[in-house]
Amino acid sequence: MSDFITVLRETCPVPVVDATKWKRIGGDPHTVNLNAYLSKDGSKIMGTWICTPGKFEVNYEKWEFCHFLDGYCIITPEGEQPIHLKAGDVFVIEPGMKGTWEVVETVRKYFVFA
Repeated sequence: MSDFITVLRETCPVPVVDATKWKRIGGDPHTVNLNAYLSKDGSKIMGTWICTPGKFEVNYEKWEFCHFLDGYCIITPEGEQPIHLKAGDVFVIEPGMKGTWEVVETVRKYFVFA
């Protein structure tokens, strides 16, 4: 096994329910995290995130890469126009982004926080 490459082929993540630290501000959203990788120092994490409809207030402290597999949401950075995201979209959120994240249709996404 390499110290530089981690193959996740055999990963069997344990579901973590409603672990988000984001404040719920609309609806009754519920989340499931399937965390497939955590770096040795705990600074990087990747996996799959599933969320039912609802709205959160968000404040990003870390960089996030997202690839939407299913669903539809609207992310609205403070003072900016809403950004509509759907299945197939790939995007990055920079640290310091504050605003709202509204899940309109249940979302399933791959994510990487670093």
